[in-house]
Amino acid sequence: MLCWNHFILRSGLTFAIAVGFLNSLRADDWPQWLGPKRDGVWRETGIITKFPKEGLKVKWRAPVDQGYAGPAVADGLVFVTDWVRDANVKPPSNAFDRAKLAGTERVHCFDAKTGEKKWSVEYDCSYGVSYAGGPRCTPLVADGKVYTVGTMGDLLCLDVKDGKKIWSKNFVKDYKAKVPLWGFAGHPLLDGERLICLVGGPDDRVAMAFNKDTGKEIWHALSANEPGYAPPAIVQAGKTRELIIWHPEAINALDPETGKVFWTQPFDAKNGLSVSMPRNSGDRLFITSFYTGCMMLQLSQDGPAARVLWKSSGKNERNTEGLHSIMPTPVLRDNYIYGICSYGQLRCLDMNSGARLWESLEATGPKQERWGNAFLTPYQDIFFLFNEHGELITAKLTPDGYEEISRTKIIEPTNRLAGRDVVWMHPAFANRCVYARNDKEIICVSLAETK
Repeated sequence: MLCWNHFILRSGLTFAIAVGFLNSLRADDWPQWLGPKRDGVWRETGIITKFPKEGLKVKWRAPVDQGYAGPAVADGLVFVTDWVRDANVKPPSNAFDRAKLAGTERVHCFDAKTGEKKWSVEYDCSYGVSYAGGPRCTPLVADGKVYTVGTMGDLLCLDVKDGKKIWSKNFVKDYKAKVPLWGFAGHPLLDGERLICLVGGPDDRVAMAFNKDTGKEIWHALSANEPGYAPPAIVQAGKTRELIIWHPEAINALDPETGKVFWTQPFDAKNGLSVSMPRNSGDRLFITSFYTGCMMLQLSQDGPAARVLWKSSGKNERNTEGLHSIMPTPVLRDNYIYGICSYGQLRCLDMNSGARLWESLEATGPKQERWGNAFLTPYQDIFFLFNEHGELITAKLTPDGYEEISRTKIIEPTNRLAGRDVVWMHPAFANRCVYARNDKEIICVSLAETK
């Protein structure tokens, strides 16, 4: 009897420890561009950082078509957009060709655990943009709704349960916006009741705020020849919440509730390439552009204002001195800046001076390529990097250099518009998995520790 009671006691204790361990593991969604807090940091626990020799386990695959838009993961569902070129339409021989191409944009919803398709919504959408390779914007999921922005300016609000349209806008038809050279690409931002989008068009409509439930306009602000592509961002400067809108002529801070302009700092982005989202750390705000270079602003803590701390520039797009990013979003950490430069160079800059401390091609190489790309995702004291070759990498990035931990290929690069095979999309990290897509499929790959 004593032995039996002892067995029950030990079994109960083991079970309690196991439950406690499972409860201690943190699990998160990835419901929008750059994750739950829109800062690109992966905060789950129970994640492997050194990959097995045989590679990572793909939990499921599902077919999709062309797209640069990364997936969003929320409430057990995965959302992703794509574009299907009409069967009788040939792809452009020149990626910069803006000839009209008939096709269909789609929004898909999959089960996050199994990959089972729950629903799809599609609409006619002829492209007339450079790099006509599908939608650019990551879906945004909140409060039972999913918001998507298509390449040609279709803004949709759909019910997550069945894809039923709740409301929609078209930036071109409704606001006379001109389609940017590379299409509409500013990932939408949800702030309270306001869905904030880059729109463009006359009458100060670079940025617009819509009621998230009805689509009714709340405010519009800023005038420029084009809206650019940089996602809107919210920063805290002292006691003031500032909405940062960077269009190709200037970086601006607005009141997110009213659209009132707090301050404007000129910063000319050549060829309209205001793309990479401005990054904030403390009282610093960092901006980087492919041709123009980078700039660090200091935000006033005593009221909305900003001043330039330093700027970098380059003699040309290849011979650069600072950080000239185009697609990847840089990371500001511990007074240092980590990011991918114009030809794939992973660089570290001193945040206080802009001085370059080191560069490496190990994450993106083997050689310099124009628009060479990798997306950086901080995780605890290391980084996950997903490069244009479809490789997932873990590495330590410090002021002393790049130290690779592990690397494995998870998906094939299928896009040829760059003149080489690439996959240009930001993955989602959720449910202890990485969700990635190319122009043929979306996959879920487990990164969970096994005990």
